[in-house]
Amino acid sequence: MNDVSQNNDAPRLDAITGKPMPKPIPASTLVIFRDQRGVAAPELLMVERSAKMAFAAGAAVFPGGRVDQPDFDYARALGHGDIEEYGARIAAIRESIEETGIAVGVDGDLNAKRVLEAREALHDGTVISDICNQFDWQLELDKLVPFTRWCPPFAEKRVFDTRFYLISHDDHDAEATVDETENYNLFWGSAATVLGRAEAGEVKIIFPTKRNLERLAQFGSFDDAAAHARQHPVVMVSPTIEKRDDGAHLCIPEGIGYPITSEPMDAVQRGFKK
Repeated sequence: MNDVSQNNDAPRLDAITGKPMPKPIPASTLVIFRDQRGVAAPELLMVERSAKMAFAAGAAVFPGGRVDQPDFDYARALGHGDIEEYGARIAAIRESIEETGIAVGVDGDLNAKRVLEAREALHDGTVISDICNQFDWQLELDKLVPFTRWCPPFAEKRVFDTRFYLISHDDHDAEATVDETENYNLFWGSAATVLGRAEAGEVKIIFPTKRNLERLAQFGSFDDAAAHARQHPVVMVSPTIEKRDDGAHLCIPEGIGYPITSEPMDAVQRGFKK
């Protein structure tokens, strides 16, 4: 597992106002790869958020959401020592089932009817541990490859501390379907394709998603991306504002795997509606 470099006790201040930041909400995201035979770049599963959502309204993002207490409880029950890490992995799998109807990182009967039943049960409030017990599923948490971790520098309505994971989805017959609650559309596309659609104004992507897509666009397969992720220990990415001759830029650190590390502030798509 990659090491996460973070001082949880260090006070965090808003990058603009300098005021203390609220305690971030733990969240996790799963970047689901689908390698395409004879195609140079793998496809990634993206969901487009409802315009009514407080965070990333109308934006195309990777499946994910907040880590709930039952996720931490299940990680503890499974005997994992790092409850925060493995609770986040459980949440990433759970959220992907809820949002896309795709079950990855799960060993067991994954026929379409069974996965749909699990999704409906999750939407009705059944916890993931009960679903796994009922369906005789085992979560393959070590298949999730830690990729990055982001926490914004602004005191928005909510501040999320989000862990990102990579995973390969080999069942091309499994059909992803939108949940029609938090999201209104989903699609598969290579990282370069999604970036191109954003440049053309066809989809909206926020700053972290854009930087992560640029990083993922460097690779021709899931294995290449996973090897790269393992070579770059996960650090907390919390962008900073840098004043330059052409204006203020939102920046992330160099040397952590990202080919592009800054963007003019006036072009940045942030997560919350103003």
